Amino acid sequence: MTETQPKAETAPTGHAVIQSYLRTLDASPGVYRMLNERNEVLYVGKARNLKARVSSYARPAGHSARIARMIRETASMMFLTTRTEAEALLLEQNLIKQLKPRYNVLLRDDKSFPNILISREHRFPQIKKHRGKRSEKGSYYGPFASAGAVNRTLNQLQRVFLLRNCSDAMFESRTRPCLLYQIKRCSAPCVGKISEADYDALIDDAQRFLEGKSTTVQAHLAAEMEKASAELEFERAAALRDRIKALTQVQSAQGINPQGVSEADVIAIHLEGGQACVQVFFIRANQSWGNRDFYPKTGAGAEEAEILEAFLAQFYDDKVPPKLVLLSHPIEDEDLTVQLLSDRAGRKVELAVPQRGEKAELVENAARNARESLARKMAESASQARLLSGLAEAFDLPAPPKRIEVYDNSHIMGTNAVGGMIVAGPEGFLKSQYRKFNIKGTEITPGDDFGMMKEVLTRRFQRLIKEDPDRESEAWPDLLLIDGGAGQVSAVHEILGELGVADVAMIGVAKGIDRDAGKEEFHRIGRRPFALRHNDPVLYFVQRLRDEAHRWAIGAHRQKRAKAVGATPLDDIPGVGATRKRALLAHFGSAKAVSRAGVEDLKAVDGISAAMAQTVYDFFHERS
Repeated sequence: MTETQPKAETAPTGHAVIQSYLRTLDASPGVYRMLNERNEVLYVGKARNLKARVSSYARPAGHSARIARMIRETASMMFLTTRTEAEALLLEQNLIKQLKPRYNVLLRDDKSFPNILISREHRFPQIKKHRGKRSEKGSYYGPFASAGAVNRTLNQLQRVFLLRNCSDAMFESRTRPCLLYQIKRCSAPCVGKISEADYDALIDDAQRFLEGKSTTVQAHLAAEMEKASAELEFERAAALRDRIKALTQVQSAQGINPQGVSEADVIAIHLEGGQACVQVFFIRANQSWGNRDFYPKTGAGAEEAEILEAFLAQFYDDKVPPKLVLLSHPIEDEDLTVQLLSDRAGRKVELAVPQRGEKAELVENAARNARESLARKMAESASQARLLSGLAEAFDLPAPPKRIEVYDNSHIMGTNAVGGMIVAGPEGFLKSQYRKFNIKGTEITPGDDFGMMKEVLTRRFQRLIKEDPDRESEAWPDLLLIDGGAGQVSAVHEILGELGVADVAMIGVAKGIDRDAGKEEFHRIGRRPFALRHNDPVLYFVQRLRDEAHRWAIGAHRQKRAKAVGATPLDDIPGVGATRKRALLAHFGSAKAVSRAGVEDLKAVDGISAAMAQTVYDFFHERS
C-alpha cells in the first residue's frame, strides 16, 4: 500500500485543484480523501480505478448539487493505493468511521444487539440474554432487535420449556424451589425436581424451537402427552397439555412468520427532505425477531443506493451478517459488498432486491415502516425545533441551541458521589453523548455540591479545550443548564472563567416557591431571576431536561453504590477475576475466611492452582 499527496499547483479550490492530481494517478484501486482549506476531511471514497474516479470530479459540470458543493470546497486530496478493490472498500469504511467526514453517509449507532444464550458451562444449562463478545461457551441465537424482544422470547421459552434463568451462584445456593417453579416457569433442577437427562431433553426442544422447528417440538409434546395419558399419568399429561397450549399461543403471537425465509435481514430505506430512515427486520428461524430503525447522516444529499451501500458496510462492521440480506433498492458495488460481508461472516452472503412473492412482501413491510418512522421523526424534529426556538426567545439566546448540556450530582451524605451530564439538541436526547463522572477530589467535603460541580465542569471543559481548542466540532455546548439558583450559577461562571470559557450561555434552574414543579425560577449572570408562565411548553421542556439529568445521575450513583456493596478485598488480588472470586467465596463463605486460609486450603478450591493459591496467600500476609 502506498500513499501520495502532491500539492495543488493552480487554483486554491475546485475543479482545477482536482485536475492537477490526474497526472500522478494510474488505474490502481484505492481510497481518496478530499480536504478543504483547513485540512478537514470532507469526503472519503473508494475507487476501482483512482484515475477514472478523480477525473470524474475534475469535470466542471454534470454533478449533483451535493457533489458540486464538495468540489467547490476541495483544496487538496490524499490517495492510498491498495492491492484489491475489496481492500479499498474495507479501508474506506475504516477511515469513514475514524474521520466522520461531512459529505459521507454516517451510521450513528453505538449499540450492540442482544442474543439469547443457552450456556454450556453447567450440567443444567442456563438460558439468558447476552450482549457483546461471544466468549462464553454455549449456543447463541440472534440478533434480536431490542432487549424487549429478547425478554418476550425468554418469557415464552420459560413458559414452554421450563428452563432456568438463575445465575450459577444462585442455583448452587438453593435449598427449595423458587417462585418460578410455583408458577410453572421453571422445572427446578436446582433442588432435583427434574433429572439431568430430562432437563437435557427440554434444552433440545428449546433449541429446536429457536431453530424454527416448532412443529417438530409440538408433535413431540403431543406424543408425550398421549403416552402419559395411556399410562394413566394424568398429572404429567396435564403439564404437557399446558406446555402445548403455551407453545400454540407463542406461535399465534408471532407478527411475521415467513414460510420461505428461514434466515435473513430485511433492510429498506425511505428518503425524504434530505433525511433518511433505514428499517431493519431480523428474520431468524422463520420468525421475526424484531425490527430497529436507523437515521444515518445522509452526507448532505446522498441518494438511496449510496446510503444503503454505506449502511451495509458500517452496520455489519461488528455484527455477523445472515445468509441472505433483502434490500429495497439496488446498490452500486454489489459484488464488493457481497465479498466484504461474506468475509466477515466466514461463508457466502447473498444480497437480493426481490420484485415479487413473499420476499418482496417482507421488503414492502419494512419500507412502509421506514416511511412511517421517518414521518414520526420529522414531526418530532419539527416540534423539537419549535421548543429550541422558544427556549432561545425565553432566555434571550442569539440562536436556538444545537447542543444543550445539563449537569447534576448524586450522593448519599457525600458517599459514592457521581456527577452526571446529559445532552440534548435538535434530535432530542443524545444518549450516546451522556457521561458519568466519578468524583475523585480528596479535598471535597462530603456533601459539597459546589466542589463536586467544580470538579465535573473542570474535567469536562479541560478535555474539550485539549481536544478541540478552536471549537470546530459539535462537541462544544451552546447552553449549560445547572440544577440550582444564583449561588450555583455564580460558581459555575467562576469555574468557566478560570478555564477561559466565557461565552457559553448558562441558566440555573431553581425549584422556586415551595419547591413545586411549575414554580421554577431561572437565574442568569447579571440578570434578575424570573419565571415562565405555568403552562408554557418551554417550561415543560426545561423540566424534562432537568428530570432526565436527575434520573441519569441517580442511576450512576446507584450503580456505583451497588458495586461498592459487592466489593471485597479479593477484587484487588492480581489474577482473581469474577469466576475465581465466586469460587473462593463459595468455598470459604466470606473474604475474611479466605484471608485466614492457608496455601493448602486455597489449593483445594476449584480453579485455584498452586501458584494462584500462593498469590492469594501472599496478598493477605505480606502486605505492609
